[in-house]
Amino acid sequence: MWLAAFMTDAESARTNETVELLQQMIRNECVNDGTVESGNEVRNADLLQQIIEGSGVEVDRYEAAPGRVSIVARIEGSDPQAPSLLLNGHTDVVPVNADGWDNDPFGGELIDGEVWGRGAIDMLSLTAAMAVTFRNLADNNFMPKGDLIFFGVADEESGSAYGAQWMADHHGDAIRADYVLTENGGLHSGGLHSGGAARPVINMNVGEKGVAWRRLRVRGTPGHGSQPFGADNALIKAAAVVQRIGEHRTPPRFHERWLTQLDALGMDDEMKARMLDPATVDEAISHLGGAAKYLHSCCHMTLSPNVLVSPTKTNTIPDVVDIDIDVRTMPGETPDDVREQLTLAMGELAEHVEISPLMNDMSTTSPIDTPLWDALRRSVQRRFPTSELSPGLTVGFTDARVHRNMGAIAYGAGLMAPTLSPVEYGSRFHGNNERIDVESIGLTTGLYYDTVVDLLG
Repeated sequence: MWLAAFMTDAESARTNETVELLQQMIRNECVNDGTVESGNEVRNADLLQQIIEGSGVEVDRYEAAPGRVSIVARIEGSDPQAPSLLLNGHTDVVPVNADGWDNDPFGGELIDGEVWGRGAIDMLSLTAAMAVTFRNLADNNFMPKGDLIFFGVADEESGSAYGAQWMADHHGDAIRADYVLTENGGLHSGGLHSGGAARPVINMNVGEKGVAWRRLRVRGTPGHGSQPFGADNALIKAAAVVQRIGEHRTPPRFHERWLTQLDALGMDDEMKARMLDPATVDEAISHLGGAAKYLHSCCHMTLSPNVLVSPTKTNTIPDVVDIDIDVRTMPGETPDDVREQLTLAMGELAEHVEISPLMNDMSTTSPIDTPLWDALRRSVQRRFPTSELSPGLTVGFTDARVHRNMGAIAYGAGLMAPTLSPVEYGSRFHGNNERIDVESIGLTTGLYYDTVVDLLG
């Protein structure tokens, strides 16, 4: 364990502070179900403000809607020409079904070296590590060359309309920065590098797929539920639409980091060749077990029908049914490509369906030939000297896309323990028994602290 062997007293203290802050944030239950009334991020905003203001740094509050509070704190740099760095940590979490958990999802308990609770991975542990890093630097009178900004932001889990995007639209100067660190990254895998010698590879996310949520409205003719014969039932048509979309296979599309991702997995040349061939990649992925879902998403537009709503009752044949589809696009794919794939999936049923956008953000990516990437690499190699950083594409969306659209270079960065496998890590996102080990918490806090000092000090 890296912590036991190498952690200084100061690093150990910061780790303990991050663990305690994470536990409190989990217990605040800032659950975002997608409605404007949910979230209540004000609870975590208040907590983070209290932590940061204890160092004497002023905190600004921004309320996009009642209870949807984000905070911004800044340590001003000594050189107006020097690049600035923003730490973006969201404070909301997704809903949870407590019946599927072994422990209280909002207990924030420390059990066998792991902190349990909704948001432990996504991304309250990272947000807590950022806040502790910022507070400790302020306490130590850190004087950065460029501005250091902490952004504790609401509403990431439901698309940022009351969080980062709202801030960009209404208070852009408050969060404008040259560089941004946000979720997620830092998983270990074996790779073939340096002339074929095996070296550990640690991923950092430099891009993400686009998000193109769509609502499909299926229409029929209303009638009495006691007379279904020959009825034009919108729900029956909607069921057929859902089935066809679920069975549809979009064509593979390889992004510029695809080969890098395959290298990081340490595949042999034959398997790699199959994964790089559009004619064989789907069949090859089907044999990859727990990694198959993730790797399929890395090279395909995905269509996932997740919500079905009809404003009717049991004894009424519905005349309208809405299906909400979670669509994630590859780099370069457009709204026209989304419509084309949905239309192909539905076939002749498409003429009965109205398609409207719910969210429409293109895929974004950042370059890696930057001082921030170099600072991350040095920080990681302090802890894992033989490792290499691997730039990857995340299949989910994060607030990084908002910052990239504002002109920033943004990376998803953390640092996990080598014992936490990518498959296990992925299963905890929005799933049961979400938890994070204390070693990963300490490694991530150290990563942020060292990277900030390296880049801005």
